[in-house]
Amino acid sequence: MSKQFYITTAIDYANGSPHIGHAYEKVLTDVIARHRRLSGDAVYFLTGLDEHGQKVQMTANKEGIAPQEYCDAIAEKFQGLCSTLNISNDDFIRTTQARHKDVVRQILQDLFDKGEIYRADYKGFYSKRQEQFLQEKDKVDGEWPEIFGEVEEFSEPAYFFKLSQYQDWLIDFLKTNEDFVFPRFRQKQVLEFLKEPLNDLCISRPKERLEWGIPLPFDEDFVCYVWFDALTNYISAVGYGQDGFAEKWPANFHVIGKDILVPPHAVYWPIMLHAAGIPIPKQLLVHGWWNISGEKMSKTLGNVVDPIQLADQVGPDAVRYFFIREMNVGQDSDFSADLLLTRYKTDLGNDLGNLVSRQLNMGGRYADGKVPAATIDEEPEQELKKVWDENTATVIEQYEGFQFHRGLDTAWVCIRACNRYLEVRQPWKLAKSEDATDKERVLTSLAYVAESLRLAATLLTPVMPTISAQILELVGADSVTAYEGNLTFNVGTLEGRSLGEKTILFPRIEG
Repeated sequence: MSKQFYITTAIDYANGSPHIGHAYEKVLTDVIARHRRLSGDAVYFLTGLDEHGQKVQMTANKEGIAPQEYCDAIAEKFQGLCSTLNISNDDFIRTTQARHKDVVRQILQDLFDKGEIYRADYKGFYSKRQEQFLQEKDKVDGEWPEIFGEVEEFSEPAYFFKLSQYQDWLIDFLKTNEDFVFPRFRQKQVLEFLKEPLNDLCISRPKERLEWGIPLPFDEDFVCYVWFDALTNYISAVGYGQDGFAEKWPANFHVIGKDILVPPHAVYWPIMLHAAGIPIPKQLLVHGWWNISGEKMSKTLGNVVDPIQLADQVGPDAVRYFFIREMNVGQDSDFSADLLLTRYKTDLGNDLGNLVSRQLNMGGRYADGKVPAATIDEEPEQELKKVWDENTATVIEQYEGFQFHRGLDTAWVCIRACNRYLEVRQPWKLAKSEDATDKERVLTSLAYVAESLRLAATLLTPVMPTISAQILELVGADSVTAYEGNLTFNVGTLEGRSLGEKTILFPRIEG
């Protein structure tokens, strides 16, 4: 079997309900996965939940339930998010599953046997919020950054992974593989981080302090540090150590937020893999944050937005469209309910939804509910076809470069051109004419709009899969499983196909 296109999200931490940061990452990854499938790739798409660690244990204890029971409830919420937003993941890994824990213990034992893990006393600082050991160098202007929350100083026995001895290797790897991190300026941040000497990585917590974790195979009195546990999900989910692992690994992309690039994904993960003799993932795709009034969303600030509630209000595909249209991959973006509603009313309602409504209404009145033949080829038709011919390939190219916001903008150039075409042709007025040529112009305009909607729905399928499938059905087009053969403007493609019933794709929302 040939190599699959393997793409992952970061696995979300089980310390609360999903917010739009979680939702955006899943939607972005899903858009890439759907785009690659339409491009002909055999895609394997993984997401999941990181369920171990001190915060989970503390929260479960506070609620008076077992950590596993708590995690089961959180997992249901995140799986529900995937379902609501029509995320096409092939797997949902949970770090409490046996298939994952077995691989973590295997990797730990292998590294221990190689002498890559040793025991020593740890002395330093610890952030409960990030479940991360810190050094003085992590302070900014002598203070701990807010992201770490309360930081305490203590000492305890621990096991360490020899991270520091691979620093030069990692620097050489990054300089040789300049596109390992996308966008490239993020890779420069990694190299900047590596200018300071690395410390060996503490990979354990004593069970007397933390029971909720995977026991170390070589010392059952300790459990595995959450990052060493969590990162391993990318290989445990695709059967590390079993037949078929090489069909998926190395991953084509790990899609992650900028906050977990350094050090977890760009330092710990490649070094862990290299030390274990496992190939490095091909690329990290790093997205920015959604901000509210310029501030990162956080439960502490109380500015978290519920994506399920958004989907209930405007529909899942409208949420997906907004996320992808407003966020330039790699940069931050501000979330605004007003902007979401503006996009819903203008782009989706007025431009796309109204175009579909016009087509169905006029098709029923003037063409017996079928897509008519195009018999006129005048300047308005030639101009509309030219817009599609000049822009369709550009949309795909922009998708390929992760410039999805630009791809949607380009697609809307074509959709708005189709609306302008109708304003020029005004088939509702031509239909009153007794002139035979005007009658042909009416039918031709309906054929051109139907073909435009077929192309628009094809291009929008990765972003708005449900709405796109609905549009294709309404104009009598076949469902789309591949770009190939479906991206050329051919006005005769749908001739004679039945149009659907009048449908409002984007109902009016007051406010």
